[in-house]
Amino acid sequence: MWDDQFEQILRPFVPFLGPQEELAPDAELKDLGLDSLATVQLLGTLEEAYQVRFRDSALTMDTFRTAGVLWDTVQSMLHTTAS
Repeated sequence: MWDDQFEQILRPFVPFLGPQEELAPDAELKDLGLDSLATVQLLGTLEEAYQVRFRDSALTMDTFRTAGVLWDTVQSMLHTTAS
């Protein structure tokens, strides 16, 4: 799955997820309270924390649909940066 930092970053942006609830990879982030403003803030936070830049092709609603898809996107950028 993802690292602890990712979940710590993501949780404040999904207010409908209880503090003790598990963040499932296939949970719809929109259903957990991620709105458009929070998406932009989350994007910036992830870029800063992981020292990556989201490519234009990754700036879609699909990227931010679920925690699993978002993590896969971040992870692919990390592998690209490491190469």
